[in-house]
Amino acid sequence: MVRFDNVAWPRAVQDPANNPFANGKLLGTIAFTGEAKVPMETVLGAELDGRMYTDLSVLSPENRVTPAEKFYIRTRASELQDTQKTWRVSLGGLARRPFELGIEELRKMAKPRGTHLMECAGNTRSVHFGMMSVADWGGAPLAELLESAKPKAEATRVLIAGFDTYATKSASSVPGASWIFTREELRTSRAFLATEMNGSTLTKDHGAPVRLVVPGWYGCACIKWVNEIRFTDDTAAATSQMQEYAVRTMQRGVPHFAREYKPATVDPAAMPIRVEKWVVEEKIKYRVVGIVWGSSGAVKDLEIRFNPEEDYVTVGSLEQPTQNPWSFWTHAWMPRQTSTYLIRLRVKDPGVIARRLDLGYYMRSVEITEI
Repeated sequence: MVRFDNVAWPRAVQDPANNPFANGKLLGTIAFTGEAKVPMETVLGAELDGRMYTDLSVLSPENRVTPAEKFYIRTRASELQDTQKTWRVSLGGLARRPFELGIEELRKMAKPRGTHLMECAGNTRSVHFGMMSVADWGGAPLAELLESAKPKAEATRVLIAGFDTYATKSASSVPGASWIFTREELRTSRAFLATEMNGSTLTKDHGAPVRLVVPGWYGCACIKWVNEIRFTDDTAAATSQMQEYAVRTMQRGVPHFAREYKPATVDPAAMPIRVEKWVVEEKIKYRVVGIVWGSSGAVKDLEIRFNPEEDYVTVGSLEQPTQNPWSFWTHAWMPRQTSTYLIRLRVKDPGVIARRLDLGYYMRSVEITEI
């Protein structure tokens, strides 16, 4: 069993006077109900149908960064990809000075880009929301590369595409990984071409030799195996990737033009990642542990509810780091009776846009058999 007795919880939890679990004993964790028995952190399938899910239940403030071998995979590398060929990325389209860059040139331009969270827009309860991870990235700042190509005045948008041809037809996905951004979106998000992950070169399934990372955006926009960057204008049609993920990125319908696509940014969200069972002074208590993440800054007022007939209450302890891609919260809970409970969170501030959270997307259930 993974132990969480001595992890570095938020300061309020570490203070014995404020810690309802001080001098208590951890008995174990309670599994969430209604979720599939999916192998976690195990590579499954191949090519477009390849997957791997990160086990979020073991997260703690002391292990925020996901090891590369446990970082989620939404699509595995194509069997047709020639790893022996020297990789080149072309920059062109509506540019006055188009050029190509080899992978070695990109690696020389790489700088530390910090820790960033990536979440698949198709992250679901059925896979324990395991299509979400955090890595410490290194890469070349995209804005500098774009300016080097001298975009023309009408070049308002940028298409970024990657190798996406497969030996086997997918049962669930459409080939054609590419995304069109405005130049401003790439600039303000500080997008970069990643060549490193957690201090090492990218693995093939994580986009080697180069992938796009757009901090704060869903993973579907973070194109793997980048081989083309092309300036375009406002007449550009939405790509097949954008259309496939329109619903999952909360667009209004399926956009025909790229200009109709709203930024695929991750709203603030929160969910429980485990429920711990404790005995404290001969009484059973439960500690709900969860995470908060999203692109719109820190969440200050997080509330939790156990079943629709109960009221929302303020989460017991919520850390507020300014530089971490996800934050941790804990909540002491003494259920009124043995039952199955639906755990749902919300941001109290009505001015915070949290669309998935407001829909109950990250709600999880747990069965309590002892109180």
